[in-house]
Amino acid sequence: MLAVILSLAAAAAFAASAMFIDSVSGRVGPLQLSRWQMSLAFLMTALIVAVTGGWQTLDLTMALWLTASSASGIMVGSLTYIATIQYTGPRISALLFTTASPFALALGFGFRGETVSLVQAAGVGLIVAGIALAVMGPSQDEGARTPKPLWIGIGLGLVTSFAQALGSLLARPAMLAGADPVAAMAVRSGTGALFFIALLALPAFRPAALPSRTEVRQIGFSALAGMVVGMSFLMAALARGDVGIVTTLSSTTPILILPMVWAIYRRIPGPLAWVGAAMAVVGTALISGAS
Repeated sequence: MLAVILSLAAAAAFAASAMFIDSVSGRVGPLQLSRWQMSLAFLMTALIVAVTGGWQTLDLTMALWLTASSASGIMVGSLTYIATIQYTGPRISALLFTTASPFALALGFGFRGETVSLVQAAGVGLIVAGIALAVMGPSQDEGARTPKPLWIGIGLGLVTSFAQALGSLLARPAMLAGADPVAAMAVRSGTGALFFIALLALPAFRPAALPSRTEVRQIGFSALAGMVVGMSFLMAALARGDVGIVTTLSSTTPILILPMVWAIYRRIPGPLAWVGAAMAVVGTALISGAS
């Protein structure tokens, strides 16, 4: 049950992070955004761990698992997700990201022997379907995109989902061994930050201009909510729950962001979004009841 709560708390933190970043995402490029988010997240998590002594919970083997997790979930996953949005737009990208749940279930079963009951499987199915419905509304951004081959975008989206699921699977051994969740995120975000900073060596990945102070502040709040709080909750959930279940529940961000959008922007979600939210709630209840 604690894994369920932590997974949902992670999803809520990811939703808050998305709200913070919404005001700057159109002005700051996605690669630069990822670079600043990872760098600020590492500074914050490293400071917290230095104060709490969380580094002592890590050994070399744990650090290697977490580095591999970052390579898959952050390095590969972030780059392919950015490319997916460029090819398909945000709505279809979000739909493709729902496939992270079945990927995680398959990986958890294949590599760790994790199984789910029929009730939990039904809950996972309802959540995935609910997320899909919640993001099926029209998107003005996609209408303005330059047409690109859709099949490339779909392929990139599936790679993104698989990379994210694999990243969670690779982090699980370290978390089961007792790694501090914040220390684990410090390793993952630090590895990711080094990767995105290293990309600056390539002229094609250099930004035209640095973000303003206001934009850096918004990115910092986003990193605190999503990368520090949210990902630490996710790491803690992986120490207590199966990869597939944790991945499914932590992917309910599109559902949890609906009331935030309503409260802040006064935009009432459409009927499909409410139906999707209801399905996700029922699915969560099934998983919680069977946990």
